[in-house]
Amino acid sequence: MSAKNLDNCNRWRNKTVAFRVSPEENEQIDKAVRLSGLTKQDYITRRLLCQDIVVQGNPRVYKALRNELVAVLAELQRIEAGSSIDNELLDVIELITVILGGLKGDGENGK
Repeated sequence: MSAKNLDNCNRWRNKTVAFRVSPEENEQIDKAVRLSGLTKQDYITRRLLCQDIVVQGNPRVYKALRNELVAVLAELQRIEAGSSIDNELLDVIELITVILGGLKGDGENGK
């Protein structure tokens, strides 16, 4: 028996769910998955079931945060004064803010 096929309640994951997304939606999903530190399957399953996504700080998550912040900075520098920021960029900034706020809270609790 493979642990990969069991969920947290030791139920078999033997059903396949598939759907189509645009390339832009796929990129947004991939960014959220990278920032969460979860597998894509676990991230999507938790989101669809309205379960909390708890980000555990680890080197992979910190690297993803750093890379996304670099991309956000580059995009903000590209935007001309007075131009509007698209909703996808605002979503990424909001997600990063929430994650960093949660990680900051974890660090303060550990002191």
